[in-house]
Amino acid sequence: MARLSSYPLIFVNMNSLQEQVHKYESEIKAFHPNDAAELEAYRIKFLGTKGIVKLVFGEMKNVPVENKKEAGQILNAFKLLAEAQYDAFKHLQSAGKQKNANVDATLPGTPIPAGTRHPLRMVEKEIVSIFEKIGFSVASGPEIEDDWHNFTSLNMPENHTARDMQDTFYVSQNPDWVLRTHTSSVQARIMETQPLPIRVICPGRVYRNETISARAHCFFHQIEGLYIDKDVSFADLKQTLYYFVTEMFGENTKLRFRPSYFPFTEPSAEMDISCTVCGGKGCSLCKHTGWVEILGCGMVHPNMLRNFGIDPEVYTGFAFGMGVERITQIKYQVNDLRLYSQNDVRFLKQFRSIT
Repeated sequence: MARLSSYPLIFVNMNSLQEQVHKYESEIKAFHPNDAAELEAYRIKFLGTKGIVKLVFGEMKNVPVENKKEAGQILNAFKLLAEAQYDAFKHLQSAGKQKNANVDATLPGTPIPAGTRHPLRMVEKEIVSIFEKIGFSVASGPEIEDDWHNFTSLNMPENHTARDMQDTFYVSQNPDWVLRTHTSSVQARIMETQPLPIRVICPGRVYRNETISARAHCFFHQIEGLYIDKDVSFADLKQTLYYFVTEMFGENTKLRFRPSYFPFTEPSAEMDISCTVCGGKGCSLCKHTGWVEILGCGMVHPNMLRNFGIDPEVYTGFAFGMGVERITQIKYQVNDLRLYSQNDVRFLKQFRSIT
């Protein structure tokens, strides 16, 4: 254990000052503490409020005026040495705290609550994964679109109701720029730039000027698909969507196609699946019909192909589009669209085990 000696302070002249300081300097240089307790004893003796350094400086008043400069230099060097020796072993303080701390490093740490992916993101990822398995690649595009890509190129006439202010958020009207109303605009950009054949899916957020309620929202998410090649038929469309339904909802899920109308497809259809909640017997989700609509689809309209320089006599294609919120509602029985965007952790925590 390091030992600290004690010498009386007797300054008769400069020689006695130098001699006394030299003794303490020798002791400081030889001092090597083994633990925090010995270091603390050193601090109290030399650097404390009643320590030797302070007492030595207090003797300056007894030093003759002609010797004060020399004495000050000696005492400053002594103080710096005492402080440097203390700093050199300061690490013993933290080591002493660790030694005395009642910490068992072998115990598991305090668990941090795990987050969860948003249900819409989980379903979107699952849908994308299903179509990627059969050769579809993922494409994206801007959420602020011009009139050509959002309306005109998709075979929508100028007087089409989708262009009305009550349906569309217009950013500007000269020229027309809108918040995209569907991800079909991404399909238009792909047809404009990508060489044939084309097989893509286009996930993204879209906007409609609608009143927010449990069944509608001013923004939502879509995934649309497009396949253009030689000899593509409606049978290819049906088989592709059948594969998607069985992968997403199970092999026992039934599906049916109903004739419909979309300006960018001809013929067009809406696709229903048997209700996953009641098994087709009838419930509030399927409005007691046993069927739930999940998407619209059809063969790409020849006019749309011509708009992008694709010969409809050589190439054909199909397209489909579905709402991610709708698929999530069916898969997890979510009864209010507003829950998706309210960031209520009680709602989000229900999906923790799924991720």
